[in-house]
Amino acid sequence: MPKRVISGTVIKKAGDKTATVLVERKVLHPRYHKTVKRFKKYLVHDERNEVNVGDVISAIECRPISRNKAFRLTEILKKGES
Repeated sequence: MPKRVISGTVIKKAGDKTATVLVERKVLHPRYHKTVKRFKKYLVHDERNEVNVGDVISAIECRPISRNKAFRLTEILKKGES
């Protein structure tokens, strides 16, 4: 089974080697046929502590690292303004 790849914005540095990433997707509303935004937060494992708040990153699914963490950082797509 292929591994999922997510990309989103880092909104919080949650402890050592962990970042909270907000992933936004756009879906069509079933009744009103209007595009609406849906958000989900993921915990991403950052082995070298290299991401900061505001960075846009890409992460890949991996084995569970902790109870809520099942994604690893693959690359930083864009650095945040800091």
